[in-house]
Amino acid sequence: MLLAFHKPYGVLSQFTPEPGSRWRTLAEFGLPRGVYALGRLDADSEGLLLLSDEPGLNNRLLDPKHAHRREYWAQVEGQPSAAALAHLARGGIAIDAYRTLPCRTRVLEPAPAVHLRTPPIRVRKCIPDAWLSLELIEGKNRQVRRMTAAVGHPTLRLIRVRTGNFPLGELALGHWRELSSAERDAVFA
Repeated sequence: MLLAFHKPYGVLSQFTPEPGSRWRTLAEFGLPRGVYALGRLDADSEGLLLLSDEPGLNNRLLDPKHAHRREYWAQVEGQPSAAALAHLARGGIAIDAYRTLPCRTRVLEPAPAVHLRTPPIRVRKCIPDAWLSLELIEGKNRQVRRMTAAVGHPTLRLIRVRTGNFPLGELALGHWRELSSAERDAVFA
């Protein structure tokens, strides 16, 4: 079974709460028993989270050697220059002892129509923001946030909108559904 879940802000990508954590868990959303998250989205990130009860899918989906693309929309502080976008795309940004792989990146103009977040992001009257699309084949801890910060544009909001060729689409926030065989194929395309 392969499920798509539209993970809200403030939800951990796990079923068991962490001691003393203020974050909610996947246990609140009526998901079938025995499924687990394929990869993670941090509690402060939103969007498409895939879950399965099938062993081996995690490696098949997340190992960079398989080059499965994941697209994120990042609302960042400031207006990134062409040089900043080129730096993101080129890769080589240091994350601890790791250097990021090249990725695809572009400014989303006009800004995408996305649901309102609760709580809303901080807004600074004198500093504009922009929406970027980043398409990665890897997923290190807080990678997109660390990449945008490294080029001078901290991420304010992060939404995963696609895995492989399967988009989040119109799946309602906090809802999940099982993927059809064609949609499953799109995930691994």
